[in-house]
Amino acid sequence: MKIKFCGAARGVTGSQHLISLNGNKLLLDCGIFHGKREESFKMNRKFIYQPSDVDSVVLSHSHIDHAGNLPTLMVKGFTGSIYCTSATRDLCSIMLQDSAYIQEKDVEYVNKKRAKKGEPLFNPLYTIPQAVEVMKQFKSFPYRKTFSPDNFNNNVKVTFYDAGHILGSAQVVIEIKDNGKYRKIGFTGDLGRYNLPILKDPEFIGDVDYLLIESTYGGKFHSNANLIGDELTRVIKDALKTNAKIIVPSFSIGRTQEFVYELSKLTSKGIIPEFPVFVDSPLTVNATEIFKMHPECFDIETTRLLASGINVFGLNNVLYIKDVEESKKLNSIPGPCMIISASGMCEAGRILHHLANNIENPNNMIIIIGYMAANTLGRRLIETKDEPGTIVRIFGEEHKVNAKVEVLDSFSAHADHNDLIKYIKLFDREKLKKIFLVHGEFEKQKILYDDLNSNGYKNVLIPDRGEEYNLN
Repeated sequence: MKIKFCGAARGVTGSQHLISLNGNKLLLDCGIFHGKREESFKMNRKFIYQPSDVDSVVLSHSHIDHAGNLPTLMVKGFTGSIYCTSATRDLCSIMLQDSAYIQEKDVEYVNKKRAKKGEPLFNPLYTIPQAVEVMKQFKSFPYRKTFSPDNFNNNVKVTFYDAGHILGSAQVVIEIKDNGKYRKIGFTGDLGRYNLPILKDPEFIGDVDYLLIESTYGGKFHSNANLIGDELTRVIKDALKTNAKIIVPSFSIGRTQEFVYELSKLTSKGIIPEFPVFVDSPLTVNATEIFKMHPECFDIETTRLLASGINVFGLNNVLYIKDVEESKKLNSIPGPCMIISASGMCEAGRILHHLANNIENPNNMIIIIGYMAANTLGRRLIETKDEPGTIVRIFGEEHKVNAKVEVLDSFSAHADHNDLIKYIKLFDREKLKKIFLVHGEFEKQKILYDDLNSNGYKNVLIPDRGEEYNLN
């Protein structure tokens, strides 16, 4: 039995881990790489394994860096089943189409410029019909319901556990029978935090022999999740002093709903004044409807608020926008107002137009509420936080970052360094043969690695992309 790390290895995006057993192959996640455009362009099109050899995919959750390359996998020959929770399946049905649409529009925009320069034209990674077609291969199972993937003759059993990261997100436990031996592999996917809005807290998966654990925030420590309301109140009151247009890049799934939830609570309690909030993302509109369909994922507080009649997904001052012409009209709307838009890392979609139109005005504000991978525009904005006037490029054109940049890390849906250490300590270290740190930048993984070593864990590995390990 072997495992090959094909993505999110010494990097955050493009999650893909391939398990091989007696000639069969099981793929954990199939995400898109984000980063430098040309590098990502190549990596997303060329797998380091043969897609047609993969028997089944087990999907942790619907975020594009975990699920976004499934249509490409299908196009290149994968014909097996894709297993996930029902909420993940519902979200993927809209997210993959949205991903295809954004690619088509962005490629169309970029190709106009490339054609004028006589440069080769790009093609989207996949099309909307292909994103629709791959959904036929999805099969959903609830948390704690064990199943056997196709073609493994009951030698492999899989169980999902709540990861507390986004709606439907799962940790995966894979029980494998190989030559009379039983082994368990645990995969956290993206591990959530305690006390975040809307969702239940992450649960412990039980002891395993091998653990693949995300490490996005190794060496980083979040503000207390209970302080989310205080931090948001501070920055909004600050922005209102200058009648700012507040631009919020946000992931359409999870983060936007959590952010609107907090805005709704603060407004309903009279802590912040009511002002116009525009959620400019067709995907978010559809995703919010899917959230409402899955109350089984909600925590007690959210359930009680909904029962009391409070619409935690938006009061009367929150307007959800789908139409592109209505989106364009936001350019001429004066502040104070807030525009929440995707993509979350500022790499595509409507958020780029809103940033381009508002980033140079010193009265405006940009609020960062999510993780920004290396070499993304979102990361660059964080780096310019204390350097007003820094130049960034949007659609190939230079813009000065004069707007104030605020970073609210209390909104992060990823476990921080302390959370990761605390979680790993739940496992019986005598049973735990190896810990693989995935889904993290190497510098942050090394900090987590050193801390684990100092706590007596001598079996920690940081695999690089393409590396393969025997699981004996």
